[in-house]
Amino acid sequence: MTARRLIDWVPHAVLILGVLIFAFPIYMTLIGSTWDAATIARGNLPLTPGDQMAHNYVTAWTESRGSRAVFTPVRTMMLNSVIMALTIAVGKIVISILSAFAIAFFRFPGRMLFFWMIFITLMLPVEVRIIPTYKVVADLGLIDSYAGLTIPLIASATATLLFRQFFLTIPDELVEAAKMDGAGPMRFFVDVLLPLSRTNIAALFVILFIYGWNQYLWPLLITTSREMQTVVVGIVAMIGTGESATDWNLIMATTMLAMLPPVAVVVLMQRWFVKGLVDSEK
Repeated sequence: MTARRLIDWVPHAVLILGVLIFAFPIYMTLIGSTWDAATIARGNLPLTPGDQMAHNYVTAWTESRGSRAVFTPVRTMMLNSVIMALTIAVGKIVISILSAFAIAFFRFPGRMLFFWMIFITLMLPVEVRIIPTYKVVADLGLIDSYAGLTIPLIASATATLLFRQFFLTIPDELVEAAKMDGAGPMRFFVDVLLPLSRTNIAALFVILFIYGWNQYLWPLLITTSREMQTVVVGIVAMIGTGESATDWNLIMATTMLAMLPPVAVVVLMQRWFVKGLVDSEK
């Protein structure tokens, strides 16, 4: 093998190594979900699948009690997480694209002031404003509800900024042509801007869905009952105070099930996601 070909293989080798390092813990989690809790607790987990896969996944999905601990059924937690992630993703996109539309195409007093106020919130993550946000949600009686889970996280300064920057690339001739055809602002938005923004919307949907799915701190604070528990919070809650109080096989089965919706979204929308990030032809 020549030196040039050897150099060409270096990036591939690094990529393969990275995939193996990333995938091995997931593989061990999958293997652990097919064995009983005692085998895992002994610390001699094999590298081959066991014979408890069907039992573990059915128990985690339908039951509220394992052999050692009580937990929320995965189907309940998954439903809560899906509702939360979808509401956050769709809500962020709707609010952001309408906000960007108003800022980019309308002229009104304080337009740039409002834009910079939105932009500045990029410096304030949820953790910084979590106490006043919790107080507002509690005063509105939204504790332990889907509204409390989603509304405080539904605005996105990042998405607003991205949509605004894209709208600024729309040629003025296109706007004038729509006016000459008698299209009003909302007709122009629906018939022109939305079709042009579909790849951006798809890319942001994938990112925002995963963002909503992975939320931990806010659902932990805002939910008080098992019926409203999300799957990320539920996995941590399933871990007991010691090995004797933890069903590791069910935790690993729950973890594998929790990975399925984000993976499905990425796989199904991969083409649109990549196109929305790299395509320069709008």
